Formats: sequence, C-alpha cells, structure tokens
Amino acid sequence: MQSIIIYYSYSGNTKKVAQMLTELLAQKGEVQQTELVGLDESKFFFGQCRRAFLRKRATLQPVNFDLSEFDLICFGTPVWAFGPAPAMNAYLDKCFGTEGKSVILFTTYGSGTGNERCLNYMQDILAKKGAKQFSRFSIQQFKVNDKEFVLSKIKEVL
Repeated sequence: MQSIIIYYSYSGNTKKVAQMLTELLAQKGEVQQTELVGLDESKFFFGQCRRAFLRKRATLQPVNFDLSEFDLICFGTPVWAFGPAPAMNAYLDKCFGTEGKSVILFTTYGSGTGNERCLNYMQDILAKKGAKQFSRFSIQQFKVNDKEFVLSKIKEVL
C-alpha cells in the first residue's frame, strides 16, 4: 500500500501526530510525508487565525499536487478559526488524483470549537474531487505528547 500524509504544522503539534501516523502506516507499506510551508505566512498566531477565518490561501513552497499514485491519502491541519490553516486551504484547492481514494483527515485543536466544522469543510472539498471513503480523528493539543493516546486514536481509523 502506498500512503501519503500531507500536513501543516505551525507549533509542531500536527507534525507530531503526522509522525505517529507515519509509524503505523509504515507497517502496511510505503509512506511519504509532505509538510506544507506557506511562503507568505504571518509570523503571528493571531494573524494566521485571521487569514484562516477569512478562508485565505497561502502561497505554498513547491509541492506535488498529484495524488493519483497513492492508495491512502492523509491530510492534517490545526483548527484555526473554525477551519484549516491557509496552507492546507491552498493545497486542497490545487490537489488532484483523489478520485475513488480512501482519505484520513486529522486535526489538532485547542478548545475544540470549530473542529467538526473544519473536518466537514475538508471532507466536502475532497468529496467534490471524487474521494470516496473518509475516516477522521482529532487530537487536542494537550494530548499530543501522550503517544499511547494518539496511537489509539489513529488505530481506530486504520
């Protein structure tokens, strides 16, 4: 099985979850990771949240948008202002090759307000691009360092 994990991480929380997901998926086949980097990001968290609230798109460092070679596609983002980070919004707009694919969506969040809305937003975009099977999980920022907890959440969707 060929898998890819595409994620954005501002504080490192989503990156930690992506790395644990990689560990588990590597037991089933090949795994690639793509960390999204916005070239026009605000250096301030609240500036980032404002852009997310307005559904802005980041200018991304060059990445592969063609996902057709993968059997499983995973997308991870922090929840900012009820939605994904601007870098993830930009990637979701431009990616292709998701027709008929299985997708795992994951978020990291603080308060939980907007978490379901964020997951639903990403799922709606990918469903319109032909993705068929969705699994989802979320990790609160205070649980990110609890490896057993995070692995248990991931195992629920694999």
